[in-house]
Amino acid sequence: MSKIKNILVSQPVPADLEKSPYGEIIKKHLVNIEFIKFFKIEGVTVREFRDKKVYINEHTAIIFNSKHAVDHFFSIAKDVRIEIPETMKYFCMTESVAFYLQKYVQFRKRKIFFSENDASQLMDLIRKHKTERFLLPCSDNHSKELPDLLEASKINFSEAILYRTVPVEMKEIVDITKFDLLIFFSPQGIRSLFHNWPDFHQGQIAIGTFGTTTTLAATEAGLKVNIMAPSPATPSMTMAIDAYLSKCQKKNI
Repeated sequence: MSKIKNILVSQPVPADLEKSPYGEIIKKHLVNIEFIKFFKIEGVTVREFRDKKVYINEHTAIIFNSKHAVDHFFSIAKDVRIEIPETMKYFCMTESVAFYLQKYVQFRKRKIFFSENDASQLMDLIRKHKTERFLLPCSDNHSKELPDLLEASKINFSEAILYRTVPVEMKEIVDITKFDLLIFFSPQGIRSLFHNWPDFHQGQIAIGTFGTTTTLAATEAGLKVNIMAPSPATPSMTMAIDAYLSKCQKKNI
């Protein structure tokens, strides 16, 4: 088990790094952590949206599974000059997404429902309103879990691809070989790694992944995953990194 000195986290730097859990890791383990977003989000063009022939006002309810979906839904609605009716209902995967809607919607005047980040719980809410015509704004590589559940429950819905994930060009500014540990939070991050470094060989570099889909993407790409989160013992990625570094330290004493 190699000693870890340099870590690359594929997320933006925390607002207050020193007081964040990553700051605690830096101080405790005397490591260097760099933060670089591996991909960016781009909205589809008006022409691309119209080519799909999805008509917002033919729907009576919207399903939001992320803040990105909220932003790009209201952006495209503005671009195509559609006024969202007062009667529209909103079903959100989490409470934070529901509250984020206040950026665009007067919260108390609309019908907004949310689950606790649980697809089955969200489906319970949707089934109580199954006469609605639902629209699911999503990305070009979205999970099929929710569409499959909607189909299984025979819910009348349409998918609308409103945004896509695009790899950030990094190979000219980042020396990937200087890092001892790479941390990923989504399959898009894994894809961006190989987009930027097609001949990437893991060698002694440790890999950390958050979430089952990210772990699966890493293993399918031929990577050995050394750190996996969440788990009962380490529900957060920072806890998992801390545990791994402590284990490395003991091995190298």
